[in-house]
Amino acid sequence: MKLSYWEIKSWLTNVDYTIVGSGIVGLNCALQLKKRFPKASVLILEKGTLPQGASTKNAGFACFGSLSEIIDDLKSHTEQEVADLVQKRINGLQLLRNNLGDKTIDYQQLGGYELFSKTDNLYENCVEKIKNVNTLLKPIFNAEVFSFKSNTFGFQNIKNEYSFNQFEGQIDTGKMMEALLQKALLNGIKILNNVSVTSFSEDANAVKVETNQFGFSTSKLLIATNGFASQLLDEKVKPARAQVLITKPIKNLHIKGTFHLDEGYYYFRNIDNRILLGGGRNLDFKAEETTDLGQTTLIQNKLEDLLKTTILPNTSFEIDHSWSGIMGIGTQKKPILKQLSNNVYCGVRLGGMGVAIGSFVGEELADLV
Repeated sequence: MKLSYWEIKSWLTNVDYTIVGSGIVGLNCALQLKKRFPKASVLILEKGTLPQGASTKNAGFACFGSLSEIIDDLKSHTEQEVADLVQKRINGLQLLRNNLGDKTIDYQQLGGYELFSKTDNLYENCVEKIKNVNTLLKPIFNAEVFSFKSNTFGFQNIKNEYSFNQFEGQIDTGKMMEALLQKALLNGIKILNNVSVTSFSEDANAVKVETNQFGFSTSKLLIATNGFASQLLDEKVKPARAQVLITKPIKNLHIKGTFHLDEGYYYFRNIDNRILLGGGRNLDFKAEETTDLGQTTLIQNKLEDLLKTTILPNTSFEIDHSWSGIMGIGTQKKPILKQLSNNVYCGVRLGGMGVAIGSFVGEELADLV
C-alpha cells in the first residue's frame, strides 16, 4: 500500500512504542506506557477488524480457577506457586474492575459452580481435598472459598452436589473491550486495524517493523499476541482454540452464575437471558491447537448435546450463533513476560486466564521498558 506523506508523518514517524495486538494485554500495556511517558508516541497494530485472539471472543468469566483445576495444579506446582497464581488472578481482576468500574463492564458476583460427571471420580477427589484447598486459599480471601451445594438448577446426568465458589463473577466481554479501546483513544494512543506484522529486525537504536501494508521504524516493540505469539516469536506458546455457542433468549431462564464441567473443559453462563457455552478442546487436542478461527462439527455437536442432556434438559432452546477464540497456553501456567533483546519485549501465554490476568500482564509488560 502506497501511503501519503500525511499518513507517514502523522502515524508512522517518530514512533516511540509499538505494541502488536490490541487485546486486553496490548491495551493495558499502551495505557501504562502513556501513564509513565505522557509525551510518548504509542501505536498499536491489530491484525483483525476487532481484537482477533480471545479478548473479544471469551466467555467473560471473572474467575481464578475451579476446585478441580486448583487440585490439578497442585500436582505440577508447589503450594506456594498455586497460591501465588490465585493471588495474581485476584489482583488482576481487581485491577480490571478498578480501571474500568464494575458498572461499565457489568461485573456481577453471582458465584461459580463446578459440576461433576457421574462417570468419573473427580467429585470424590474434590470432596477429599476441599479442606486442604480452602486452608491454602484462606490467607488470600479471609474466608472459606469452596463449599458444596445441592443441584438446585435441575441439571441432569451429574452428581447431586456441585462445588460452589462464592467469589467468582462474570463480566460483559464486549463492554470491557469497548471501554478499554475508548480509554486508549482518549489517552492519545493510536490504533491501526487490519495490519499484520510479518517480521521485524533490530539495530542498535530502533526496530524495523514489516507489515502486510507498510514498513516503519519504532524505538521499542512490545508483542502482546498471546495465542498467535509463535508466528513472530520462538517462545513456548501453543495456540488453543476455544469454540463457543450461544442460545437465543430463553423465557424465565433460572440459571445464574458461571459454571465449569469436566475439569473446566466445558464452561457456561447466563447472559441476556441466554446460555453461552464453550469448550470441548479435550475431544481433539491436536485439531484445536490452531490459530484458525473456525468451528468443527465434532465440538459443536457435543456442545449442543450438553445443552440438551445436562444444562437445559427440560427447556426448549435454539442456537443463535457460534464462534471461536484463540488462547495461548503452555506447560507452565505462568505467563511469559520478558525482554527479548535491546528493544523488543513480550507478554504472552495467558493460559486461558486473560480476563483475570490480562490487565496485570499488560502493565507489567509496559514496566519492563
